[in-house]
Amino acid sequence: MPETTPAQSEEPLERSGDAARDQVVRLAFDGDRARYDEFVHTLRESIPPDVAVVLRGSAVTGKRWEDGAPFDADGPGTSDLDLTLVGGGMTKLFNVFYVPGLHTAPLSDAHPDASTVLMPLRNALCTIARRPVNVQATADFMKYVRNVTMRQPYFVMIAKESDSD
Repeated sequence: MPETTPAQSEEPLERSGDAARDQVVRLAFDGDRARYDEFVHTLRESIPPDVAVVLRGSAVTGKRWEDGAPFDADGPGTSDLDLTLVGGGMTKLFNVFYVPGLHTAPLSDAHPDASTVLMPLRNALCTIARRPVNVQATADFMKYVRNVTMRQPYFVMIAKESDSD
């Protein structure tokens, strides 16, 4: 029987609830809930209320997309965190784009020039997480398109204020 591709999977894309959060805390923050809470607090203090923060990648799924290796397979702190800032005009803070004006390249070690404005936030997040943190921005529409076309699981770390009502 052939393996199911991500696009064919019936698994829900949005991982939510205590179990999903607990997995993120266990994997990305060495089980330290206080560090996770500090990370989220730092994000909340730095972004407008009309922006959601979504975590994608192996911190959510437990394994790398490319080869299925477990999170931190190369040693503690080696897997990165992939954050996406959704909506709120956050793309205006970026200089490097995959889709101009709609979906940015991540502010990361590979693209340190992607957003000089957000570099202090990224540095603070890397310090708290004790691992690389990549930060990109996308328009609400592009998040929807990525969900439909790429079917990548995600965890909403911070919902938009309007989404939480």
